[in-house]
Amino acid sequence: MKDGNDMSATDATDATDVPMAPATPARTGPNEEDRAPMSFTVRVFIYLVGVHFIAAFLFFLFYVAGG
Repeated sequence: MKDGNDMSATDATDATDVPMAPATPARTGPNEEDRAPMSFTVRVFIYLVGVHFIAAFLFFLFYVAGG
């Protein structure tokens, strides 16, 4: 008994006979959908800078306290 999911070699059509066309055209560059929104990018940048300032301040406190 054979069902629709059977991919045996006894099928009448051979996969090598049919040329495969790409499902989507090749993309040449980044798309606007691939980029994060500008507000998100700015917020992440501010958070990163802020975290580095806090880490530098803590490093400075331990440096002064240890000296």
